[in-house]
Amino acid sequence: MSMIKTVGVSKTFGALRVLKEVSLEVEQQEVVCIIGPSGAGKSTYLRSLNRLERIDEGKIYIENKLLFDCMNGVNRVKMPLHERNTVLLEVGMVFQRFNLFPHKTAFENVMLAPVHVRKTPMQKAGEKAEQLLVRVGLGDKFNAYPSQLSGGQQQRVAIARALAMEPKIMLFDEPTSALDPELVGEVLAVMKSLATAGMTMLVVTHEMGFAREVADKVVFMFEGAVLEAAPPDIIFSNPIHDRTRQFLQSVL
Repeated sequence: MSMIKTVGVSKTFGALRVLKEVSLEVEQQEVVCIIGPSGAGKSTYLRSLNRLERIDEGKIYIENKLLFDCMNGVNRVKMPLHERNTVLLEVGMVFQRFNLFPHKTAFENVMLAPVHVRKTPMQKAGEKAEQLLVRVGLGDKFNAYPSQLSGGQQQRVAIARALAMEPKIMLFDEPTSALDPELVGEVLAVMKSLATAGMTMLVVTHEMGFAREVADKVVFMFEGAVLEAAPPDIIFSNPIHDRTRQFLQSVL
């Protein structure tokens, strides 16, 4: 089953065309990593999937449901707002910056959204928050505030927070780029465990080792377009495009 599908997605900021007819599909339980140089449009594409960026052209499907069919910035899909939002709630996202509430504990940060958005009873949301913090290796940090946590710990709280909404799809926008090098591994370990458990994941990353080891498919973007998409063994050992080869030689 296709969990994410885009057809001809384009986006312009002023005179700059940041996405150029991007077509991509992510199947159920598939892990897809998007790589490419800075400014390639990777993060903009990811943000367009959950409406953090509004696209100008193209179609976006989530779980085979057409949510956006845009022409000249106008969405031609007539759908009640609550219905569209219900579908988008199935898409969790983890950002470069952790965006935790600084005045809330790790436990409170994780349980807030289920209570206020999904209307989950407090007790059930609390039990789920505890389980998720244990799952990401923070069982001893329930009552810690973000300022008392390392960057890697904060990002793991952010992952637990996204998982608390019980999404069917997880988007990761360079989740390790703001971390000190020694903290990257602990976040990648959590992401690997999610992939092993069968979570559908679309990951924008500069971590080539993670992409090589965990991804089912690697997508190379350059100047707003998808240049190639293939299994990691092909992308890393025998890419089709010279630009892909140049990029990999520069980062590996």
